Amino acid sequence: MKTLSKSRFKAKALEHLRDVEQSGSELVITDHGRPVVKVVPYREDPSAVLRSLRGSVRKFIDPTRPAVDPGEWEAAR
Repeated sequence: MKTLSKSRFKAKALEHLRDVEQSGSELVITDHGRPVVKVVPYREDPSAVLRSLRGSVRKFIDPTRPAVDPGEWEAAR
């Protein structure tokens, strides 16, 4: 995955976008070395996005029950 600073991206934005489109590779844009934006190629198949999430969702038997035991929770005083 290629990374690029905001200023370098701005100077040749169309060129970089065309590269992502043609190569299919991802581009991460950074601000002072910190990743802030990820440019990925658009895919027509919306189910492909959902496939990556398959199996990652936990099943909750009682979704209204707190995830933390109330005895372990320290309330701000």
